[in-house]
Amino acid sequence: MKLKLFLLIAVSLFITACAKQGDDGTAAPAKKKIGVSLLARSDVFYKDMESAMKAAAEANGFAIDIQDGEKDLAKQQAQIDNFIAQKVDAIIVCPTDTQGIAPAIERANAAGIPVFTADIAASGNGKVVAHVASDNVFGGRLAGDFVVKALGGEGKVAVIGHPEVQSVIDREKGFKDVIAGNPKMTLLPTVAAGGVRDRALKAAEDILQGNPDVKAIFCINDESALGALQAIEAKGVQGVTIVGFDAAPEAVGKIRAGTALKASVAQQPNEIGKMTVEAIAKHLKGEKVDATIAVPVTLVQ
Repeated sequence: MKLKLFLLIAVSLFITACAKQGDDGTAAPAKKKIGVSLLARSDVFYKDMESAMKAAAEANGFAIDIQDGEKDLAKQQAQIDNFIAQKVDAIIVCPTDTQGIAPAIERANAAGIPVFTADIAASGNGKVVAHVASDNVFGGRLAGDFVVKALGGEGKVAVIGHPEVQSVIDREKGFKDVIAGNPKMTLLPTVAAGGVRDRALKAAEDILQGNPDVKAIFCINDESALGALQAIEAKGVQGVTIVGFDAAPEAVGKIRAGTALKASVAQQPNEIGKMTVEAIAKHLKGEKVDATIAVPVTLVQ
């Protein structure tokens, strides 16, 4: 019995040792590890991005640890600090605050860990190897062109924004540039709603109360657009066109149903996730990576 137990242990140790070796008998190299801090896993957009990142990591032989920032800057900073302590080989962050995330990126720089941003850019002194995102300015212009056409080039237009996030700032810029080119259109001051539905509902209520003749509302994401739609439907307001951004399934359903939500700019979160991991793979091989990688967008109407 003791001999059998000894042989079993010996065989187990041999198999384990072989598993840790390459075909030539040398120790197999440890997988490169990527740490990821998403903006919010609750959003369908980031769920799709996460799935694509996992698939791309597996295809490139990387281990990947994806954390949910939950739109909380302090939590996201702590996640990056934890990745630094783990000595990961690269970090991906989708900043909850474009400026606020900078110190955490600087700490990663000091530790010699390359940082990549996905979907949302970072600002400040922190160095980012590459930023992979939708062409948000162009997406804003698509939304603007749709509103101009829907309104016949005249009328009051409102924006429900989220000024802490660079991608949103870019969308808003593209939209406003188009509206500004139409002298018979009046652009109202942007109302911030944090990109969340309940705050957007309140923002839309305020817009409607202060400007009952408003003709269109551009919302920087579909959560905001759905909140605005809820406000309009609750008040029974007619003749207001809402345009969102993301083309999330719920929003597309409302567009197809013929509600006041008439269009949404569609992104490609799967491509953003895949291309970010592929950019890391190139960088870790010593290959040149473009500082900005733009992913095309389209309009769903």
